[in-house]
This record gives sequence, C-alpha cells and structure tokens, in this order.
Amino acid sequence: MAHATNQTPTHAFNPLAAIAQRALDIDASGIRKVFDLAAKLKDPVNLSIGQPDFDVPEAIKERAIRAITEGKNRYTPTQGIAELIEPLRAGVIDSTGWRDPGLIILSGTSGGIMLAMFAALNPGDEVLFLDPYFVMYKHLPKLIGAVPVPVDTYPDFRLHPERLEAAITPKTKMLILCSPNNPTGITLSAAELQAAAAIARRHNLLVLSDEIYDAFCYQQHQSIAPLLPEQCILLKGYSKTYGMTGWRLGYAAGPKAIIEQMIKLQQYTFVCAPAPVQYAALELIQTHRVDMRPYIDAYRHKRDRLISGLGDLFEINSPGGAFYAFPKAPHGLTGSEFCARAIDNNLLLIPGNVFSNRDTHFRISYATSDDKLDRGIEILRQLAQHTPSA
Repeated sequence: MAHATNQTPTHAFNPLAAIAQRALDIDASGIRKVFDLAAKLKDPVNLSIGQPDFDVPEAIKERAIRAITEGKNRYTPTQGIAELIEPLRAGVIDSTGWRDPGLIILSGTSGGIMLAMFAALNPGDEVLFLDPYFVMYKHLPKLIGAVPVPVDTYPDFRLHPERLEAAITPKTKMLILCSPNNPTGITLSAAELQAAAAIARRHNLLVLSDEIYDAFCYQQHQSIAPLLPEQCILLKGYSKTYGMTGWRLGYAAGPKAIIEQMIKLQQYTFVCAPAPVQYAALELIQTHRVDMRPYIDAYRHKRDRLISGLGDLFEINSPGGAFYAFPKAPHGLTGSEFCARAIDNNLLLIPGNVFSNRDTHFRISYATSDDKLDRGIEILRQLAQHTPSA
C-alpha cells in the first residue's frame, strides 16, 4: 500500500491560483460597489438602493415571531410547506388559466432564476433578455456555459418584436422578461406580451417571466403567463412588495417536469426556503390583514414627484411600475462619469453600464423618504444645470 509522504511543497500555496475561471469571469456587482461606497460617506443622499424604504408590516412580523417561538425552525420539505404551496398554486391557476402547474417555494426569486437556468440550459444554449436588464440575467448563464444575449430596447425601453426575432438563432432556448422592469420601471403592454408570446411559440422558447415587482404596477399588471401555459416559468416573490428583502422568499410555477428538476436542484443548493418566513407568508393568505395599497399609492406619488422634478432637464421615461427611473446622462457624459460627479455631491446613483451594454444612462431608485428624494432631485438639477459638457 502506498503512503503519502510529507514532502515540502515547491512553492507557497497561492489562494488566487485556486480560484475558478468562472468566478473570475464575473465582476462584482456594480450595485454592491455603490453600497460599499455608501458605507464610507457621511449621510449620503442614497438613491441607489433597490428595496422599499418601509418596514415589514407588523402582522407579518408577528406571524414570523410566532413561528419561531412555536419551533418552526427546522428544515421544511425542499419544495416548501404544503400550507403555503396549495393556496399559491390555486392563485396561479386562477390568474393564468393553467391546468396543473408545478410550484416550488424559493429562497427569493433570485434563487429561482438560478434554479430555472440550471434546470433548463445546457452549455452553448443562448438566453435572450431585454437590455437594460437585471444584472443576474447576464452573469448567471455564464456559470453553466450558456450564452447571454441582450436585446437592445433603446431609446424607449420597449419590446421591439423585430429586434427580438432578429436575435434568435438555432441555439436560442430561453427568453427572460421582467415587467415591471429593473432598472427602467417600464411595464410591457398587452400587445408587447402577445408579440413576445407569438415569437416564443414560433421558436419553441422557454419564457422565464420575472414578476417580482408585479404589486408595484401603477396600472393593471399584465403577464405573459396566461399566453404560454406549456412553456413559461412564472417567478413571483414577497421581498419587494412587503419590504422583506432580507427574508428571502419567493415562488416559481410552471410545467411540472421543469419544476420537479428545480426542486431537485434546490435540494443540493438552498435546501429549502427559510422555515419561519414560509409560515409568516401564511399571514398574507389566511387573514388578509395586510393592505399594501397605501404604500403603492405613496410610490406612485414619488414617481410623479421625480418625473415632475427632472423632466425639463433630463431625457427620462415615466416608469409604469417598480420604483426605478433610468434617465439619460446630460451633456454627452457617460452614465459612469455623471454618477462620479453625483458622488462628489454626496448623491449615490447606479451607472447604467451595470444594467446594460451601453453607458449612457443611470438608475435612480425613488424608494426613499420624500425629504431625501427632494434633496436628490435638487442635486440632480444642479448637476444638469452646471455640469460642463464632456
């Protein structure tokens, strides 16, 4: 029997050499970089944060505390607790007309994006999504050797069917739609969704419909899911709607064959969504004590306040949902250059190249207090009026 020998290594261990190329190929999120910068500034006007400024409603907190004190702190079934799955599944059937969907409770919709990609994509498969896009859409496919394909939507950020059609190749397998959109706040119309569904059917594409911001829709929310009962994965969550971003809870519904693979993959990654949070979500379904309409109305007013304050100095589309706007940087500056000047004035924004192949715009989050939003608007106006051209 051979035995290991205590040989002295020829050189010291280098942790950097141990890092996989797939990790090196992905930059740290530009959003996180701004968060790190915010921690170093004194009382910045922070319009960069993509989460509500209100706290979790008391009724949901109470239900979570009750779950913890009652000992509901252990693993749940990988797919989630039946008490939550069944009413959610009934709601999906009611809203989409789907006959018999599968459903999985997730550790946030971000986890669902990952599981859906791991379940559906092979190396070399192409994934289409609209540019500007949520950062995960571009980087997660690379982890499995798939190819991200942004589809340009400038200058109006609408879905242009001819551009989408032109981006399709024999290797295209998935289309991701996010409405309301992060970072633009644009909501897709019924006509745009019908066009996308027709393209998906024609080319046998799996559609991943990311609807995490569906409650923050300032007109009636439209979904592609009812149009594609056999080839759509619907992603929804609680984080944005109820200020629960740190609690990590969402769900995915879709064809049972795909959902079953996502459940299997969750077993080897997230294991299950946090148990007390699953039980806390029952408060929303069983008692209906939480009314979010005042919060949604408040954010509609913030949206209007922002557009009114900036519309004469910036090229800016009025968002139909979420809590973001995506103005064009003024005076020929890049989004990065303009955001650097904003930082010099204690204002934090996200440059557009974090969300896009272009660097012409920047993202504003108006999920903040009215006072801070007004301060941000004033700084932006001063920058637009006094910043020299590039």
